[in-house]
Amino acid sequence: MNTRLDKRLPSRFVLAVTVGGVMGLGILRGPGEIAKIIPEPTLYLLFWFFGGIFVLLSTAVTAELFGMTARSGGTYALVRRAYGSYSGFVIGWVDWLSFTADLALKAVVIIEFASILLPELKAWSTLLAISVTSGFALIQLRGVTLGAKIQELATTIISLVIVCMTLILFFIEPSTSKSAEIPITDNQMSGWSLAIATIIFTYDGWLYGCYFGEEIKGQPSASARASIKGIVIVISLYMLLNLALVMGPGLTVISGSNLAIATAFEFAHLPLAETLVIIAAILILLGHQNLEYMSGARILYALARDGLASKKVKEVGENGNPVYAILATWVVAVGLIFVGGFEFLLLLSVFFYVPIYLALIIGVIILRKREPNAERPYRAWGHPYSTGLCFFGWLIITVFQAYIERETAIYAGIMIATSWPIYRYLTR
Repeated sequence: MNTRLDKRLPSRFVLAVTVGGVMGLGILRGPGEIAKIIPEPTLYLLFWFFGGIFVLLSTAVTAELFGMTARSGGTYALVRRAYGSYSGFVIGWVDWLSFTADLALKAVVIIEFASILLPELKAWSTLLAISVTSGFALIQLRGVTLGAKIQELATTIISLVIVCMTLILFFIEPSTSKSAEIPITDNQMSGWSLAIATIIFTYDGWLYGCYFGEEIKGQPSASARASIKGIVIVISLYMLLNLALVMGPGLTVISGSNLAIATAFEFAHLPLAETLVIIAAILILLGHQNLEYMSGARILYALARDGLASKKVKEVGENGNPVYAILATWVVAVGLIFVGGFEFLLLLSVFFYVPIYLALIIGVIILRKREPNAERPYRAWGHPYSTGLCFFGWLIITVFQAYIERETAIYAGIMIATSWPIYRYLTR
């Protein structure tokens, strides 16, 4: 029985999964949400810019853990080394469940978008959603090489779509309406919480490469640097797109829109505007189906290798993929499509993004003290100053989000508390 993943993936794959993993529906929806909170153009652009710079700095710091950890398994593998098996278990299970919920949700959304173009599909929405997610599970069963090639192609297409949208927006005549100042509302803190959550969601995925740590050819430092290069590309594309929105239609046009790009195109009376944006959204979601099956299965595989999941899911097929881990991920995703009650799980997993990022930053600090002489193929930029800045930044965001989303924080605490007896049973 083979339980080891082979080095089959080129170093450019890290760049592809970083860019393709970060760029998602957030950039199509996010500008409208943030424009509603920050309608002043200069502040709007600065918010996007500094949000991107903070994520870039966080990537440059936590990439040290990526370089040190020659394992696949994502944040679980990185956190376990710094904190031990229990903390890793909690984050690993939450991370895997969030992937299965996201797979289910995005499969449903793909069919919802397709139903706008072809209304007759709506009657078969559940069956078609299952077919879509099953198709990508089958692709992974064919082998990791095929999945990697599809991901590289998907990233290229998504990037070209964003560039084309940006160029079109630059040629849209500006709106004559003037942007207002930031509105004073009764629940302004909630508005800023939404804006911060939107930025985090839109930039989320900056360490996607760590889900494939032991499978990347070449030096670990090259993989760590590829993650940083991927975020630089994403920030550049996001800033150009937002600049085009400001200089073209203007923020008043897109404020509060669920699909800001489509609204901007409609403002310019462009033919087939909504259709083009819906097709772009479907392409992005299809790319994410491929990537999330690859990533999610590796979390379960890593947990199983450490005795925190069924031994079966750590078996690796001749095609280079953990076959039973993929099947387990597919079974849960299909079950969630049938049940349809995964919204809370998804919201809870989104709430965990911020504490996980904080845990990664603290992990760098812990390992610097505990293992000062450990081999570090890549070292964090400007440590300890950059690490300290990221620590305080994520700590403030964590506390702020926990205060605003108190009910979700309570459920998260309950979930962590109930994980202890499960962990004890698995490690007995």
